[in-house]
Amino acid sequence: QVQLVESGGGLVQAGGSLRLSCAASGRTFSGYVMGWFRQAPGKERDFVAQVSRSGGTTYYGVSVKGRFTISRDNAKNTVYLQMNSLKPEDTAVYYCAATTLYNIQLFPNAYDYWGQGTQVTVSS
Repeated sequence: QVQLVESGGGLVQAGGSLRLSCAASGRTFSGYVMGWFRQAPGKERDFVAQVSRSGGTTYYGVSVKGRFTISRDNAKNTVYLQMNSLKPEDTAVYYCAATTLYNIQLFPNAYDYWGQGTQVTVSS
């Protein structure tokens, strides 16, 4: 089992940047593919990005590709989401998640463990 704690959310103006962190504890962090999802009020939880166990492979949702960067530091048991050129439509609660599955996993039910979420609000 792994416990996940997100941090780094906040209020930012459109065009600004934020860096989210997700600290993991418990079983071997490097054994998990890590993902970021987001959920806006009244909407479903959507895929944002995923990083492989080694950090060498990443995958992004269409709406964030080219603006967001996912990375991980296995020595620090942490996964990051660098968000640049933020837009009001990026406003949501952002969650990190861990899965033991392989390949690209776009759906929340593929992930076994979740953090509590961190709020990101982008003002226009």
